[in-house]
Amino acid sequence: MQLVPTKIPDLKIIQPRVFEDERGFFYESYSERVFTENGIPYKFVQDNHSKSSYGVLRGLHYQLPPYAQTKLVRVIKGSVLDVAVDIRQGSPTYLQHVAIELSAENKTQLLIPQGFAHGFVVLSEEVEFLYKCDNFYHKASEGGIIFNDAALGIDWKIPEKDLVLSQKDLENPTVENAHFNFPFEQFTLTK
Repeated sequence: MQLVPTKIPDLKIIQPRVFEDERGFFYESYSERVFTENGIPYKFVQDNHSKSSYGVLRGLHYQLPPYAQTKLVRVIKGSVLDVAVDIRQGSPTYLQHVAIELSAENKTQLLIPQGFAHGFVVLSEEVEFLYKCDNFYHKASEGGIIFNDAALGIDWKIPEKDLVLSQKDLENPTVENAHFNFPFEQFTLTK
């Protein structure tokens, strides 16, 4: 398992070592030992699994402290464009984002720490998306940012007319009007 840095230091791409032969493949999708050895202290407590069809966009979501969540995300069927936005006030990469294709084929994962808004859009006909969380879901702590906020400049790779969003996600505020409190000093591993 290889941890690959991104332009935002606390955001990591996880590239598993895949063993393939005529029978199929095997890979370790998570190792607490590997994470700990690389200074990543998260303990995951909840796994989530979603299924969506082409053009479905879920996000941008976060949970407020003390219920904020770190997520380790991956795809087991199909492909998505996965996006994480740095919303840690005082961060040198504040409001910057990383967008990466995750697919069943590339088996790539993304580690998204607390202090990031997260979303994805389905690029394939259908997708099954898995994520581990280091905190339990807490409805009253939900937050969101509208997917097409010009201040974020995210290219979702699909024409906006083809996107399918929940009513709740369509009503998310712009980043300027969103409510969150993630001081960089509290929500960084790279001190």
